[in-house]
Amino acid sequence: MKKDIAEQSDSVIIKQVLRGDVNAFECLMDRYGDLVTKIVKKRVQHNDVEESIQNVFIRVYKSLGNFKGNEGFKQWMASIAVRTCYDYWRTFYRCKEMPMSSLSEKHRGWLEQTISEMSEDSLHEKGSQAEAKEILDYALGKLSAGGRAVLELIHLEGYSVKEAAKLLGWSVANVKIRAFRSRKKIREILSKSLMK
Repeated sequence: MKKDIAEQSDSVIIKQVLRGDVNAFECLMDRYGDLVTKIVKKRVQHNDVEESIQNVFIRVYKSLGNFKGNEGFKQWMASIAVRTCYDYWRTFYRCKEMPMSSLSEKHRGWLEQTISEMSEDSLHEKGSQAEAKEILDYALGKLSAGGRAVLELIHLEGYSVKEAAKLLGWSVANVKIRAFRSRKKIREILSKSLMK
């Protein structure tokens, strides 16, 4: 029976789940598990990946009745996964702020030195990818969850503004405004660090 379900279309499986066959949802999890894992691993801290993946599937299950089928199920599920990651960072930022003073003396010194010497050329020449990632993570950590999500989607993952808006469930104008403000804030964060 499970083999028969696995060969059915998404819409048929969704109808079965909505009629009360909760076991049919497992086929959707099997079918889209890799997609959700890929999305979550890019956007969530390593130690929270598994829990976030579970949260995505819980949201999908609870929202299945709202799926209209106008766009593909895969796209709809990807949007829920991106929004779950966005919510993860919103919660993370509310619960945890990392002041620069909490960095080790070595990391603070390195960060201050790197920022003071920063130019696009010297960053590429002197900084390794790991060091550049630390600086980027620090700067992104100072942004709101929405600002972080927008910059990651557009500038780090190469989505267009329109695609990012669709994934986040926002208007194109909202994405453009948040991207502009977030880029400005990162410049301010880095320039303030240079002044210290």
